[in-house]
Amino acid sequence: MALRPKVPTNDHAIGPVSPTVVEPTAIVPNAYYAPTPQTPASPASSPPTVQLTPGALLLAVGGGTAAVLVVGAVLVSMLLAVAITAASVAVCAVVVRSLLASEHKRR
Repeated sequence: MALRPKVPTNDHAIGPVSPTVVEPTAIVPNAYYAPTPQTPASPASSPPTVQLTPGALLLAVGGGTAAVLVVGAVLVSMLLAVAITAASVAVCAVVVRSLLASEHKRR
């Protein structure tokens, strides 16, 4: 019976729980209610513009260039790895084919 789950028990005793009773309330219209006049909304302010200093612009361009170069180097290295693997598989296929052909000729 080692695989049967153990149901946890509550260590703290709790008392009886009585349900909460919600009593409806009546809505009484107010005779003195006068709607307040709506004020026109102020025109939406434009979001703050980003102002780049020449140093920050140079840093952003340099960071973007570095990111592009790193991603490009990773992609080229992956392509090179695939090409080397394909070439080695092709060489192995030619060697196996040659061995099988020479074995067939000997018989």
